[in-house]
Amino acid sequence: MVVLFLLLLLFCNLDLPTTGAIDTLTLGQSLPWNQTLVSEGGNFELGFFSRGRGNSTRHYIGIWFKNISKQTVVWLANRERPVLEPSTSRFARNDRGELVLLAAPSSTLLWSSNATSPTMASGNLVVRSDATASASSVVTWQSFDHPTDTWLPGASLGYDRARGVHSFLTSWTNAEDPAPGPFSLVIDPRGQTKLNLLAGGERQYWTTGLWDGQIFVNLPEMRSGYIAGVPYAPNASINLFTYHDRMPMGIRNFVLDVNGQLLRRQWSDTAGDWNLFCSEPRDPCDVHASCGPFGVCSNTTSPACQCPAGFAPRLEGEWRLGNMASGCERRQSQQQADCHTDGFLELPYAVQLPSGSAAGGARSGRAACELSCLRDCSCAAYVYDGTKCSVWKGELVNLRRVSSDQVDQGVAGALPAAVHPSKKSTAIRGTGLVAGVLILTSLVITAPVGKVTPAAAQGALLVFDYRAVKEATRDFSEKLGSGGFGSVYKGALPDATPVAVKTLHGWRQQGDKPFRAEVVTLGMIHHVNLVRLRGFCSEGSKRALVYDYMANGSLDSVTTVTDSHLFITSSSSSKQRVLSWDQRFGIAVGVARGLAYLHEECRERIIHCDVKPENILLDEALWAKLADFGMAKLVGRDSSRVLTTVRGTPGYLAPEWLAGAPVTAKADVYSFGLVLFELVSGRRNAAASSAAMYFPVHAAVRLRAGDVVSLLDERLSGDANLVQLERLCKVACWCIQDEDRDRPTMGLVVQQLEGVADVGLPPIPSRLHMLTMLNGWVSGVAEDKLYFSEH
Repeated sequence: MVVLFLLLLLFCNLDLPTTGAIDTLTLGQSLPWNQTLVSEGGNFELGFFSRGRGNSTRHYIGIWFKNISKQTVVWLANRERPVLEPSTSRFARNDRGELVLLAAPSSTLLWSSNATSPTMASGNLVVRSDATASASSVVTWQSFDHPTDTWLPGASLGYDRARGVHSFLTSWTNAEDPAPGPFSLVIDPRGQTKLNLLAGGERQYWTTGLWDGQIFVNLPEMRSGYIAGVPYAPNASINLFTYHDRMPMGIRNFVLDVNGQLLRRQWSDTAGDWNLFCSEPRDPCDVHASCGPFGVCSNTTSPACQCPAGFAPRLEGEWRLGNMASGCERRQSQQQADCHTDGFLELPYAVQLPSGSAAGGARSGRAACELSCLRDCSCAAYVYDGTKCSVWKGELVNLRRVSSDQVDQGVAGALPAAVHPSKKSTAIRGTGLVAGVLILTSLVITAPVGKVTPAAAQGALLVFDYRAVKEATRDFSEKLGSGGFGSVYKGALPDATPVAVKTLHGWRQQGDKPFRAEVVTLGMIHHVNLVRLRGFCSEGSKRALVYDYMANGSLDSVTTVTDSHLFITSSSSSKQRVLSWDQRFGIAVGVARGLAYLHEECRERIIHCDVKPENILLDEALWAKLADFGMAKLVGRDSSRVLTTVRGTPGYLAPEWLAGAPVTAKADVYSFGLVLFELVSGRRNAAASSAAMYFPVHAAVRLRAGDVVSLLDERLSGDANLVQLERLCKVACWCIQDEDRDRPTMGLVVQQLEGVADVGLPPIPSRLHMLTMLNGWVSGVAEDKLYFSEH
């Protein structure tokens, strides 16, 4: 008889030592409830686990990451039928070759691998037809064909009709219950090259957009992130997408969250938690019915869902666990026996109401509009705009709170404009304690910082008044730095969250509304390598931007954070901790990704215009985050034209700035190349030394001579990955080419640094060579001079 076995495959590019645990189960073998299978590489573990607080009685068979501190399950077998007593249950391979989960006392079948239910899950747990796992062995079943909420590298989503496979993601019910929730990520049913997010299996609320051969058009993070090409088979029987990590190290995945957002995450050992790389849709309020009936969604509150006054969560426990799709209901004490005696509650903020309104009442006024809704017990809400009465029947979903700015501009969606108290009156059938409508005369966007909590939702911006900014910064008492756009001060939100506040100078030429519109655009930009904008202040000429605070300062920090700055200075201490090569290379790749996102993936392209070490900030884990992006945009750049006014810092300016020629995103590429050289040497490019030289030209010469080790910061004592060092120097030389057409795009730079794309030997830039000669920055090395004369 052919021996069948169960193999827990490793689809993660981690180089971890193997453990002594078994990674296979033979035919007829069971996995004891208190033991686990560990993958051959030691990265994944399979066994029984429980979910829930305290002594939970619900247990499941699943796979989780073995080597991270926070248990993160990536595959479940019995997500709808938990095991109540694991010690008397069996996970085994039966005589027919199936995987089965049996519960005592009568060996009740809770799950088997031959089931066709989509509740089976993602790992990858593989059943092969022989014990050798050879290339000729047949995969008879694998969990990658049956994912739950997690998409791992190597797994596919879509369908293969010949194999009877239809793979898609389904959210958990809540943070503790893995049963299928209301949201799913599925392949387009019409065979188009895209994936769609659905609510309730039917209502599409977001799509990846079509595959263009490199990325999904609505998922630009694919280009700058960790995702390589996605094979696609466009025929009637197969429509599958898969992905692989570009980076050789790290733990990453896609997860369909309980709130309906698709999250791209990376594990951080330093933080002991998952870092969010991106989420789609970016605004949680774009998820269909995520707040349920009568729940009001706001992207400036945490959680995003709130119940109106007089209402309460329908399922309190579900709300506490992150699932708010059950919505809100009227408080029991305010339920009326006769619906005709109900009153109405006017919402004290502007809302975008859902579609489905009907004409109600007459043109005789607001009272008639209210009466027409009151007489109909199915009527849930009404709007009177001064001339027209509209009513909504049944349960209201997709209520969204909007700002007064959106009211002024009009809100696209269910209604032609959001409700504004001075123009329209909105009332929801509410408490009988209110005899009529509570009339408010004004709207509040946000309270001052002293009374407001940070917004956790992506796309949300807090609005601060100037008094609150002064309080947050203790009257601007701790200055972190200054630059051409203003000064930066350390501050704190009321919950003690540290922030960095940049006061802006010379901004009177731009009106308040254009400024706010630009800031809101920047607030929608989210990338792991860009400093997050939390909010802003705009009171006449008093304007400020509020950012996340970076604990390790900027790359050039000397006095603020002396143990992590880059440059060698006269005050450098012998006890100074020097950035390692791995840290420097990681910073280079991180900044490149951030710039690629700004140039190629934002819905509105942004040219940074001032790439330099001072604008590269480091968080607690020394993760690089680019700051001051979009500042040129804020000062009035028309995004449809190239830049012509010189902006930036001497020493990092591209030739086209100095020549007065039109400037494109390639100017950022040039500045980035100069920063790369400084990461290599640990010195400013034009810093004086015993052999005075301009370092980029010297580096180009040594690169052509095949000697890159001599370029390395002497404090590293040669401790660097030489392949990475040579690659980085080549990329830097290409970035500083004289003509912008000869420089790579930042997207290509990312691929070259990561080793995905090849990079050839670059020529020595002639303008820099001439500048070097004119300024007497000559190395004095005969070999160098020989190369100079040849170019």
